[in-house]
Amino acid sequence: MFHEIADEAVTADRANDDEEAIEAATLLASFEAVLAETVEETGADRVVAETPLDEATVERIADGDARTMTLAEGAALLAVGSDRESEPMVAEIRDHLLMGMATAVLDVDTVAASMDADLTGQEVQQVLEGRAAMTLEQLAEVMAVIESRKR
Repeated sequence: MFHEIADEAVTADRANDDEEAIEAATLLASFEAVLAETVEETGADRVVAETPLDEATVERIADGDARTMTLAEGAALLAVGSDRESEPMVAEIRDHLLMGMATAVLDVDTVAASMDADLTGQEVQQVLEGRAAMTLEQLAEVMAVIESRKR
């Protein structure tokens, strides 16, 4: 699901801009908009009841601030608003990132060096493999690097 949101943002960014770089901020804003819309459509009470998120976090997301939310939490929220389960969504985005890295001929050290986020190559590998939590801000950073290199 997140990769579909990113694909739409990248397509729009490429149509509106001749520059090579895909902005992580653009991807993060797209993630935050979809999550806020999901909270609005499904209702904050339902999101709190059906996800591990507390009321304050859901309110923050509804206000458009989801940068520190983990990929797993974001998938759980999106699952409430769809007929999908969250675990396959997380696996799907990880697969998408790894396939994108292969297409762009990138390794984890290159991704880490190209990001604004303070992650080492080993930490990038851990978040990609699911051994460490990945925030949506980190997801946007990784995706921006991959998409920029795929151009």
